[in-house]
Amino acid sequence: MFKEFQEFIAKGNVIDLAVAVIIGGAFGAIVKSFVNDIIMPVLSLFTGGIDFANLFWALDGGDYATLAAAQEAGAATLSYGLFINAIINFLVVAFVIFIIVREINKMKREEEAAPAAPPEPSAEEKLLGEIRDLLKK
Repeated sequence: MFKEFQEFIAKGNVIDLAVAVIIGGAFGAIVKSFVNDIIMPVLSLFTGGIDFANLFWALDGGDYATLAAAQEAGAATLSYGLFINAIINFLVVAFVIFIIVREINKMKREEEAAPAAPPEPSAEEKLLGEIRDLLKK
């Protein structure tokens, strides 16, 4: 069983998948930082200083200055600002993946459109061609 597991792990697809998951996790952190540290402050500037991370409704009817204060008080909250941030994160990731897939598909189409060079004739074919040419003379 260990040998079968070792063969399974050694297959290229499993290793490729592992690398993709690791890179995807790192890419997710980069996108989260990009959204939280670059996009949201600029968006906040255009919306009159609204901090989307602190947009929430306290379900207990209380009035809290920040989401952290409401959560510290134990109030149930609908944190729709964090949901907006998550949607923007998703859209950024989806757009980047779309661009990558589009470029990969474009490269594949270019490879398919390029005419393949005819294969070099084998030694037998060359010899038969020479015999044919001699017979013609």
